[in-house]
Amino acid sequence: MDLKAEIKWIHQELDNVKDPTLIEVFKNILKYRKKVSSERISIEQYNKEIDASIAQIESGKTYTHQQMGERIRQ
Repeated sequence: MDLKAEIKWIHQELDNVKDPTLIEVFKNILKYRKKVSSERISIEQYNKEIDASIAQIESGKTYTHQQMGERIRQ
């Protein structure tokens, strides 16, 4: 499949997403994709990301491995 076709497919699939958690995941992937580099992040940023992850866990915004497998199959 060519790149334009892939992007068109992604757009079509995103138009059908109703799960706010999944939207947040996509948003974070796109938001932070430019951060991927060989440079290390600061300890402050590392701690901020850890704190955000802990907050998500504590608020129940998690999925088991089995649940994610089911979501992927959908």
